[in-house]
Amino acid sequence: MRLIGVVLPPAAGGGAEPETWVASTEQLDTPTRGAATLVAPLRRFWSDPRAAMAAPDGRGIEVGGDLGAEVVPPVLPEARVLCIGLNYRDHIAEGSFADVEHPPYPTLFARWTPSLVAGGVSAPTNANERGLDWEGEIAAWVGAELRDAGTEEARAAILGYSTFNDLTSRIAQKLTSQWILGKNGDRSGPIGPLVTADEAGDLRDGLHLETRVNGEVVQQSTSDLQIYEAAETLAHISRTLTLRAGDILCTGTPSGVGYARDPEWLLRDGDVVEVEVERLGTLRTPITGPGTR
Repeated sequence: MRLIGVVLPPAAGGGAEPETWVASTEQLDTPTRGAATLVAPLRRFWSDPRAAMAAPDGRGIEVGGDLGAEVVPPVLPEARVLCIGLNYRDHIAEGSFADVEHPPYPTLFARWTPSLVAGGVSAPTNANERGLDWEGEIAAWVGAELRDAGTEEARAAILGYSTFNDLTSRIAQKLTSQWILGKNGDRSGPIGPLVTADEAGDLRDGLHLETRVNGEVVQQSTSDLQIYEAAETLAHISRTLTLRAGDILCTGTPSGVGYARDPEWLLRDGDVVEVEVERLGTLRTPITGPGTR
């Protein structure tokens, strides 16, 4: 199943205010447009995702474009978005951490959910940056509570995966040893439809990932080359904090980012960046100027 979030007007959602629902779609590539089928209101869905998918609402709607319902990530406002930094050896070798010893545990940082947007939504540059940097990734969605979990329990709890682009403000990121500021710019976290694990498979299968800027390939790798495997990382996290259904793990980017190039190459107003992942589709993001924030 391929899942998106949609904002329904009061009459369609059944309440007095617009309401976000989870819907299924046949489309993988973004922006998502056309027919979709309602599954459940967002909060009800994440209370028991597998039950919601087994008994969907079933009503058909049109999404995207000028007349369809607005497409949004199917993410709870309070969800934790945890990100692995430095998860491909070739990415470590190309950047400022090339001479740092490889640690036994993953470097983790956080995103806040307001930074997440659906594919096709523009990402603005910041006036104090030379541009935005691309980081094509795969995001794993947690589908059940995890506390002191083992690796196999964590693997079974992964509901599915999405294509993700961890767009980064490099100047802000590198002001201090903490990366959070540079990783939470407005609309800097485009994320594609959630493709359930029964369709997407396992990241250990080696899903091909490719990032393109204005059609030119800038990143290529496969998910089996990740240093810290997703289920192992979720189990590791669960020993410190309880993960809940709807939380997200972004699994890191391979080599080919813009700031490490000579000369540096960053995204600017008018550029289009695409991240394509095998079985997960293509995530398309147009870049706009600081005035669009």
